Amino acid sequence: MDKNQLILFILIAILLSMNYLAYKTITGEAVSEFEKVRISRVIDGDTLEVNSSEGIEKIRLLGINTPEKDMPGYGQAKSFLLPLEGREISITYTNEDIDKYGRMLRYAFYNNLFLNEEILKHGFANLYIYEEDKYTKELEKAEESARKQGIGIWKKSQSSDCIQLIKLTYQEKKRCNNEEQLILNNNCGTKINLILKDDANHISRINLQNGLFSMNFSCIWNDAGDSLYAWDNEGLVLFYRY
Repeated sequence: MDKNQLILFILIAILLSMNYLAYKTITGEAVSEFEKVRISRVIDGDTLEVNSSEGIEKIRLLGINTPEKDMPGYGQAKSFLLPLEGREISITYTNEDIDKYGRMLRYAFYNNLFLNEEILKHGFANLYIYEEDKYTKELEKAEESARKQGIGIWKKSQSSDCIQLIKLTYQEKKRCNNEEQLILNNNCGTKINLILKDDANHISRINLQNGLFSMNFSCIWNDAGDSLYAWDNEGLVLFYRY
């Protein structure tokens, strides 16, 4: 191969590489590499502050939602990650990069442990998939395992046997018109204080009197698929996914 042929070969290789990356970007496939970062602070069960090559940044773990403050399981989810403060982890992403708050959306790995999966597997979070990718099936299996075992946020309350979901209307004729409706029936014989939420952590607190209860919502439940969770101070009272 002479000098001109070598130059031509290099140019072709560069063009092919650029086209490959462009194709990956257009089709939504992964273009990122694994990056090493060091955890400087665990903010909560799904949010980390890390030292990266760009400085101090925040990471929001993809595919999961851990409980917010003052919700059952918040402390356990955060405590699970606290031992990793000061340690190095590997992070990567597929379709999603940065959220509206400027946080990096990432999958995280430590010593061959898939942290997003482990958090779900221990029942410290619910599944929250915005866009499916190659990790989705693993995360679904992890949540299902915790749910079947009744651990973490899936630990059942005694009230789960006497509170029934009668109806959840999640479609509105006119968007954000307060036409979403939840109807529950309390057969427990006593008032129950409940925390309600969906997959995206829209949270409501209600006093559920004995008998039928009805509440309307606006732009909360996702038409394409969502979940209803309800907890009292003993554990999970109700779970429904559509």
